[in-house]
Amino acid sequence: MNPVLSRREFLKTTTAAAAGLALTPQLARAAPGNRGQPFSFVLLGDLHYDKLEHHDMAWVRQDKPNDVRQIENYSQITRDVMPGLFDRVRATIATLNQTPATRVAFVLQAGDLVEGLCGSEELSVRQNTEALAFLRGARLGVPLLFTKGNHDITGPGAVAAFTGVFHPFLTEQVRALTPGAAELKNTSYTVDRGNVQFAFFDAYESARSLEWFEAVAARRTAEHFFVIVHPPVVPYGARANWHVFAHPKEASRREKFLALLGGQQALVIGGHIHKYNSLARTAGQGRFAQFALSSVLSAPAAQPKDVLTGVAAYNPDQIKVEPTFSPANEAERRAIYEVERPFVRAFEYADLPGYAVVTVDGARVTVKMFAGSGTALWRTVDLTALARG
Repeated sequence: MNPVLSRREFLKTTTAAAAGLALTPQLARAAPGNRGQPFSFVLLGDLHYDKLEHHDMAWVRQDKPNDVRQIENYSQITRDVMPGLFDRVRATIATLNQTPATRVAFVLQAGDLVEGLCGSEELSVRQNTEALAFLRGARLGVPLLFTKGNHDITGPGAVAAFTGVFHPFLTEQVRALTPGAAELKNTSYTVDRGNVQFAFFDAYESARSLEWFEAVAARRTAEHFFVIVHPPVVPYGARANWHVFAHPKEASRREKFLALLGGQQALVIGGHIHKYNSLARTAGQGRFAQFALSSVLSAPAAQPKDVLTGVAAYNPDQIKVEPTFSPANEAERRAIYEVERPFVRAFEYADLPGYAVVTVDGARVTVKMFAGSGTALWRTVDLTALARG
């Protein structure tokens, strides 16, 4: 794990990365003979672990009235559906571990582990603590890593609760993979495994995270470079303005981030939109892949809806998948897609929750996406082909 760099260290390493050009010499040093053993990890999207008793409902009704129904829904899912999902994850790990080429190194969760919106730090601590008790009780047998989601830090006292409860847990999980790793002080951190580096980007400390990320990219030598960030980097679906660095004042930061991802041929993993997505985008001197999913299951079985496939489908009309979402800013969201569409080289979208298995085998990284909490394989996505064209 690499903690946030000091400014002096940052200045030593960022010159090449700022232009998004740091990849080529570093990939040359990522010799195939240093790839290590193949491995897999199980990927989960948003979960929103929740119970009604985690909330000061009087506060919710007063300050967040539109979220009452959502809290009730997530609490029901947590009680009735989530245990079965984790039973499936545990069984999947056991099956994959029977084959050396697919042994599971860890489980990765893409943010919004909890619902948040508790109303006080005390209740937020309770929610986070009970979520971790659930995860430990699932007996997955491997570490679990996650990135910060917006719900994880939403509500009075939520930021302090995240730091106090989740930072020590993540430190423990990282040390299980990398003994002696430094204590986690924030949620921009890296984990190395064989020929792969995983960079966890805190989208809610985004200015500081970008500075950190430039330094990480500049010194990257691993063959594969995953970037785990909760909101999309490239917008998709109806919610075109729900991506990282979305505000017009952040345009220069967004361009820098995109150029770095393209120069690194990054494999971006995320969530936030509660939909499946895979795409490729050119940026700077290269291109990168994006893969996103949701693990919020209203029932164990799930069928794909609103499937969009192919570059031609990446156009302003994709907002029609949620026709009632924010009609007041439809023109703004359509305009975002007009700007983005010339850079998109592959695209798929679906309303389909589930889980995925990512396998790194030498030069190839593939994702198998499963519908719901069952064993039905829905898609196999070659992430390296997306990123490298």
